[in-house]
Amino acid sequence: MAIPQPVPTQMIVFDLRCTAGHEFEAWFKDSATFESQRRSRSVACPECGGTRIEKAPMAPNIAPSRGQKRNKGVQKATYYQIVKELHRQVVEKCDYVGDKFAAEARRIHAGEIEERGIYGEATLKEAIELNEEGIACAPLPDVPKTDA
Repeated sequence: MAIPQPVPTQMIVFDLRCTAGHEFEAWFKDSATFESQRRSRSVACPECGGTRIEKAPMAPNIAPSRGQKRNKGVQKATYYQIVKELHRQVVEKCDYVGDKFAAEARRIHAGEIEERGIYGEATLKEAIELNEEGIACAPLPDVPKTDA
């Protein structure tokens, strides 16, 4: 009867690249384990099977200090706050033109009326046409709904 081996509580993930340029991730106990397996050609590219593997550039993943938990709610709150503030500034600084947005944007672009910030409604087709004409426009993200 085989005795189950304990699963390491901490693993390290590396972004790897084979000589054909394929990138993939692999998990190791530590850097020494990776180097040992790489030298023995035990690590293979899942796409082409190549065993000449190097570490690819990667962004660091910094874990919180012991005893601290990641605060996932901060990201959601921050996004909500940013979008809410964006909406506030648009309403405060721009003129609402309703469904006449595309026509009004063209008039401003042509110099027929004074340049000013505007917002309103446009169809996807109208927005694409405006951008093709060199008139920059972008959708305003919806304010995320919050739990009551």
